[in-house]
Amino acid sequence: MSSSDTTTPGGQTRRHVRVLIVGSGLSGLGTAIRLSQAGITDYVVVERGPDVGGTWRDNTYPGAGCDVPSHLYSYSFALNPDWSRSFSPQAEIERYLQGVADRYGVRDKHLFDCAMTATRWDDTARRWEIDTARGGFTADFVVSAAGVLAEPNLPDIKGISSFEGEIFHSARWNHQASLAGKKVAVIGTGSSAVQIIPAIAPQAQRLDVYQRTATWVMPQFNRPYLAVERLAFKRVPGLQRLIRSLIYLVREVFVLTQVKAPWTGRLLELVGRAKMWLEIRDPVTRRKVLPQHRIGCKRMLVSNKFYRTLDRPDVDLVTDGIAEVRAHSIVTEDGTEREVDAIVLATGFHVADSPTFNLYAGRDGRTASEAADAEGYQMYKGTTVANFPNMFFMLGANSGLNYTSLIYIIESQLNYVIDAITRMDAENLQTFEVKLDTQRAYNRALDPKIARTVWVGGGCNSWFLDKHGRNSALWPDFSFRYRRQVRTFDLEAYDTTAKTA
Repeated sequence: MSSSDTTTPGGQTRRHVRVLIVGSGLSGLGTAIRLSQAGITDYVVVERGPDVGGTWRDNTYPGAGCDVPSHLYSYSFALNPDWSRSFSPQAEIERYLQGVADRYGVRDKHLFDCAMTATRWDDTARRWEIDTARGGFTADFVVSAAGVLAEPNLPDIKGISSFEGEIFHSARWNHQASLAGKKVAVIGTGSSAVQIIPAIAPQAQRLDVYQRTATWVMPQFNRPYLAVERLAFKRVPGLQRLIRSLIYLVREVFVLTQVKAPWTGRLLELVGRAKMWLEIRDPVTRRKVLPQHRIGCKRMLVSNKFYRTLDRPDVDLVTDGIAEVRAHSIVTEDGTEREVDAIVLATGFHVADSPTFNLYAGRDGRTASEAADAEGYQMYKGTTVANFPNMFFMLGANSGLNYTSLIYIIESQLNYVIDAITRMDAENLQTFEVKLDTQRAYNRALDPKIARTVWVGGGCNSWFLDKHGRNSALWPDFSFRYRRQVRTFDLEAYDTTAKTA
């Protein structure tokens, strides 16, 4: 047994590490790199998949791409001058993340095909015990970077398990299944669906699109970069960073339409309405896609092909609710039965109710899910939680954005994480746990800001809301204000214990 191994009271040998990171998507990979840069090398990343990439490794459906501009959708310390387009396709982002992992030499810190199955706090030893598919660990700190788009949300529809054709979720695309010449149904019209539907419609014999709620769709100004532009990004000092900063500033304007002055969203709604009139000839379809909520209440979609695809004669937009699924058909609540050979579930993900939360058991034995049931889905600065000492949650409660790059928030949180660990070392501290009163006060201060947003008053029910009806997903202010509050670790907000010999 090496000096870094520990033995539990039950006699099980576990490998001990200073920091254990769960997941290697944008958050987990960024954490690994920043730890290495800070000189903290005693860490391991456990990743259930075969490579880095997270959602960009898993979501390989036809048409998959990013709705945030390419130059903004990259780490600030690893800008990519070789983006092919202003909005990048999935495969290109996946290659970028693989390249970043290689460039910063963190692959040897990963255990791939290694799902975390349980994590619990040992209050006696004052550290975490982690069970994985490839053995046990103990860790002084745990960083949960499992991702907000990691667990597909499968619909509970009567008879769906009896369907005898091809059926799969958009995030688990079956590339062995051919949709050519088949009657295909897509359930959902969210961010993934508006990319999938135009990509598969030309090959299907018929495509039925099942829409529960119409959502505003904006134009996407997507174009290929010229070779001379990519050369300039490489050779002209500061050019790419300047463009990135300008894109960032433009994106921050959307805070006005959603948070600061929701009435300004009416201008964007005019753009959305004009887009419908220009791209959909059929007035019945046009009425079906007209949202009944204010723009920004649900995540705005971007597509230049979605509306035109719905206008095809071999595509039918169905707005009646689904009553049941049968062996070879879907029956809607109006009694109509439509034959179908394949079903694509574009039904989104578990966010505030992620099953991952069931795998973390805190100091009092409650899981993160149970703690959320009791307190609501709340965290302190979107990163730490009472009852979970020495644990960081990446992209936690009220740290998300729906108008710009989440990488900005991830890097902001990483400032907090790295400063926390280095402060703990410098002050000879072993544990930290945010004070419950401090956590509650922080969230009480957020609530009035959230109440004024279009997410609450815009007339919709979105995945932004948790089961308590609170918007626990999004940050209700400018993103630079979030970065400012997590720039340094505020030790006074935490109960701490000193290291023992």
